[in-house]
Amino acid sequence: MKILMVSSEAVPWAKTGGLADMVSALAISLSKMGHDVRLVIPRYYNIDRSKLKMLPDAMGTPMGSGIQEWSAVYTTDMPGTSKSNPVKVYFIDHEIFFGRNGIYGSPIESDFIDNPRRFMFFCRASFQLCRKIKWFPDVLHAHDWPAAVAPVYLKFAERVPGASGEFKKTVSILTIHNLGYQGIYHKDNYDYAGLGWDVFYNGGFEDWSMLNMLKAGLYSADKLNTVSPNYARETMTQGGGFRLDGVLRYRNADYCGILNGIDTDVWDPAKDTLIPETYSVNNMAGKAKAKEALQKEFGLPRNPDVPIIGMVTRLTDQKGVGDLFGPTYGSAWSICRDFDVQMVLIGSGEYWCESEISGLASRLSNFKARIGYSEKLSHLIEAGSDFFLMPSQYEPCGLNQMYSLVYGTLPIVRATGGLVDTVENFNERTGEGTGFMFDYLHPSSIYNTVGWAVWAWYNRRKDMEKMQARGMKKDFTWESSAQQYVELYEATFKAQGVNVPKAGSVSVSEAPTKVAADVPAIEKQKKSAPKPSTAPADKPKAEKPKTDKSKIEKPKTDKPKKAAPKKISTAPKPKAASADKPKAAAKPKSAAKKPKSADKPKAASKKSTAKPKSKSNKEVII
Repeated sequence: MKILMVSSEAVPWAKTGGLADMVSALAISLSKMGHDVRLVIPRYYNIDRSKLKMLPDAMGTPMGSGIQEWSAVYTTDMPGTSKSNPVKVYFIDHEIFFGRNGIYGSPIESDFIDNPRRFMFFCRASFQLCRKIKWFPDVLHAHDWPAAVAPVYLKFAERVPGASGEFKKTVSILTIHNLGYQGIYHKDNYDYAGLGWDVFYNGGFEDWSMLNMLKAGLYSADKLNTVSPNYARETMTQGGGFRLDGVLRYRNADYCGILNGIDTDVWDPAKDTLIPETYSVNNMAGKAKAKEALQKEFGLPRNPDVPIIGMVTRLTDQKGVGDLFGPTYGSAWSICRDFDVQMVLIGSGEYWCESEISGLASRLSNFKARIGYSEKLSHLIEAGSDFFLMPSQYEPCGLNQMYSLVYGTLPIVRATGGLVDTVENFNERTGEGTGFMFDYLHPSSIYNTVGWAVWAWYNRRKDMEKMQARGMKKDFTWESSAQQYVELYEATFKAQGVNVPKAGSVSVSEAPTKVAADVPAIEKQKKSAPKPSTAPADKPKAEKPKTDKSKIEKPKTDKPKKAAPKKISTAPKPKAASADKPKAAAKPKSAAKKPKSADKPKAASKKSTAKPKSKSNKEVII
């Protein structure tokens, strides 16, 4: 089938988070399965045009109020795809909208004031691109709020009576990567979309007299999904829905979660070129070398018997940094003071957190940090650490816990989102599990769970080794995830009454043609065609859509239709360790043994007792 990915990010050209990795990896995996995949992103200022091929003639894109936007289009092939069936990547080059530093904002302006116009134009230009290259997709796959208006254009401009008809059999999928970011702006920007005000209400844009781009996509896309099964469940609750839980419950029959995969060409200890020595589950000698190199890199004492807790994170509230590093109440100070551990961190984000981490590094001899990001250090931390800490407030999918598992590093995580789908909590009685989990985000919960993991390191070493091997054997490749997306596409075709295209179908010639801005489907619709059934026949009503608030707020309990993809959900939710569980209590250095229990052996020769700490301030690595 022919699949068009519409995204604001894609590696290796533009990245602010996991969205860029996921989009490129999924496109490559679908291409390897034989599908014709194309990707369109903006041509940002930092993307070198000299390395791209420009298509002939400018492309016109009609917007609201009679505005015609003209842009250039560049193209190249996605790295890592075959020459016989490459992923074609197209770049929309509009200098006013995208010729600036930053994707969504800059250090001076964190959120560009014209973002709604920038990405409305980008979504509309995606359809004009298809006309230009004479290639029309079977599936329009939009990603997150910057691309969420694309399904709206498909539904209310391209698949209505009087439209040109090129997209009448195209179905739309919208993937939610992070529900916390919705693209909410003033509704004065709506006129630029070129859609009637009836669509503002019926299409889901309205959000308390503001414009919500993601909400419009949730209303208009044929199917919805997010990046893990458990996060899909969480987003339909009041606590995790960011005010859109009612919309998602209303559409629960069309909504599912598909777990992201990881790029095993980059993240695999058996072939990682960024670590001192490769290793595998059958030969772990390279992990010991990585630990030694990590201690040397951060200026820590070289001691293989002391566990290292690693972190690679954005320093934002979503990642739980407040409860870990908050001044006077965060648990990081107590963890480093009370437990015989070493802790290393690399990351950047909120200024207060960067300052607090710098202060901790100056006062604690066993805590080292570097502000910023380094790909090489990220790989070294994953390989050289014994534990990886992720106390996230919420985590749609998470990638670092999967990197940690395949590198034999045991995750310490909060039971939320994709962390529940990928980490199995340690069972002290059986020794089963792949990590350590807690439910309630609080400084004491983090402290107690880290203490539980440290106790297990010193007293249940054989269980730790089995957990490492179990995690390294996990399959987090993109092949299984891509197959689930294919099943989702097929279910969408069936729900829309469209025949399912076959993989490897021959595409129409993509010889570029000049696209005039005065012949869009929107304008044709305005002149001759009757309005769509969801819109008034004459003038737009200044009222809310027919699906009133009470109906949206009411949860739906109906099971999904049979057309839904098979086995989208994966593992059931494991039991997470309670923060006040006696067995999971922290082991302060003053205590030599764990509280008595029938199934716990006495402390091993290496006791988790306190070691005298030097009060002298060592050089801070920042």
